[in-house]
Amino acid sequence: MTTFVDRVELHVAAGNGGHGCASVHREKFKPLGGPDGGNGGRGGDVILTVDQSVTTLLDYHHSPHRKATNGKPGEGGNRSGKDGQDLVLPVPDGTVVLDKAGNVLADLVGHGTSYVAAQGGRGGLGNAALASARRKAPGFALLGEPGDVRDIVLELKTVADVALVGYPSAGKSSLISVLSAAKPKIADYPFTTLVPNLGVVTAGSTVYTIADVPGLIPGASQGRGLGLEFLRHVERCSVLVHVLDTATLESDRDPVSDLDVIEAELRAYGGLDDRPRVVVLNKIDVPDGKDLAEMVRPDLEARGYRVFEVSAVAHIGLKELSYALAELVAQARAARPKEESTRIVIRPKAVDDAGFTVTREADGLFRVRGEKPERWVRQTDFNNDEAVGYLADRLNRLGVEEELVKAGARAGDGVAIGPEENAVVFDWEPSLSAGAEMLGRRGEDHRFEAPRPAAQRRRDRQAERDEAERQFDDFDPF
Repeated sequence: MTTFVDRVELHVAAGNGGHGCASVHREKFKPLGGPDGGNGGRGGDVILTVDQSVTTLLDYHHSPHRKATNGKPGEGGNRSGKDGQDLVLPVPDGTVVLDKAGNVLADLVGHGTSYVAAQGGRGGLGNAALASARRKAPGFALLGEPGDVRDIVLELKTVADVALVGYPSAGKSSLISVLSAAKPKIADYPFTTLVPNLGVVTAGSTVYTIADVPGLIPGASQGRGLGLEFLRHVERCSVLVHVLDTATLESDRDPVSDLDVIEAELRAYGGLDDRPRVVVLNKIDVPDGKDLAEMVRPDLEARGYRVFEVSAVAHIGLKELSYALAELVAQARAARPKEESTRIVIRPKAVDDAGFTVTREADGLFRVRGEKPERWVRQTDFNNDEAVGYLADRLNRLGVEEELVKAGARAGDGVAIGPEENAVVFDWEPSLSAGAEMLGRRGEDHRFEAPRPAAQRRRDRQAERDEAERQFDDFDPF
């Protein structure tokens, strides 16, 4: 049964925004009290958050589909709908978020670090929010926007200061068990370690983490053995420790050739050339192992490696090794740039950025793309003529009609708003763009107008009587 998963494909869906409400206030002696439809609630987000208590992506391997709740629709009486609840997904420290193409979207390191994987849809405005001096009684409301639906890939890269690499059964698990309090599985057969093990080491005033990476073999960077699955766990480590077996029973292996093979796999994987290396000649408690370590040590030191002869079983040379690693970790930490306070980067739009584009496609169709036009289309109830007219007004004010004319569009040409897979297509009629002028009284109702003061009503009635008497005096039937 799988107990450790470090790569999963996750399907996330944010909540949809609630629809706005079209309602008219009614009460005794005041049957038409004005629009009072509330706004729809916002859809919930899907948020990935680093949680130190989580060490694997196993839960998402078994349940890869996750969805936040939808926002509630608005109601009459100016009651807005309830917002959808955000879905917070805990992930291990060191999780990298990628899209299906392999592009990095976020690198989550540090407890509490969060990333919004899917944004919830906006709630639609009710007719109370749409009312204005020109549109006193809107008979429509805006629809809620759908939430984002995304397929993402989560990869776990272990966060450790030191990585132990080497052939299977080289003694990496034994070494981490005596350097720290970790208790990995140890046995006398290859590939005992199936998952990376983490341990915490204290050397003087320096505390650092150490990880043993499952055994690498020739061809690991191309997928042989378990190496390709776990090489990613080496990427974040500051120091690489080659654990070489000086008591191997295989006649075609020796510490120097083992080192060359592992270095070749690390180079093939890439991105690790700048990490300092340390060589550990393990199992010197075995007589032949001690002799072989003394034989190959000068060759390794000639290559520029710091070499330590240790025995995890007999606890030989461990103190010197732990302090040497602490020194390298401290140097790596000091070389890192200091974290700066959070900065807000403002990127203003260009003065000539209209916020949308109009392009003519090969089949003669004109396609409008832009955040605002596409959002407005999603919010429109096309079964309501007044809502369609409101959309025409918004597009006209944005300048879409003018750009269509510049692009050569004529009456009857097809116009699509949105991407090819989810667009609204209609036959363009230039007169529709003047919806604000043609239907200037859309949404107006004299019954909602504020009553005139009594003195003004008396003056108006007196003016009407005076006009009637003047017309009577001027009337001459003969």
